[in-house]
Amino acid sequence: LKASSIKESKEVSDGTKCVENILDSFQTVIELQRELLDLSDKIGDEGTNSLMSGYITEQEKEVWMYSAYLGK
Repeated sequence: LKASSIKESKEVSDGTKCVENILDSFQTVIELQRELLDLSDKIGDEGTNSLMSGYITEQEKEVWMYSAYLGK
């Protein structure tokens, strides 16, 4: 927890707040994955690049669905 850029949430009884926390966490993870995507592209690592691209695509879909749920 000390080294994590995603912080633990104590707000677990409010569904809307939980979804907002999930969205914040996804955005943090996607930013880190984009950094890995850039690094793997620079060194020509197609396997990692393809893997990260797939993860980002799926997680952006999740972000879209959670945002739609919240009406954003």
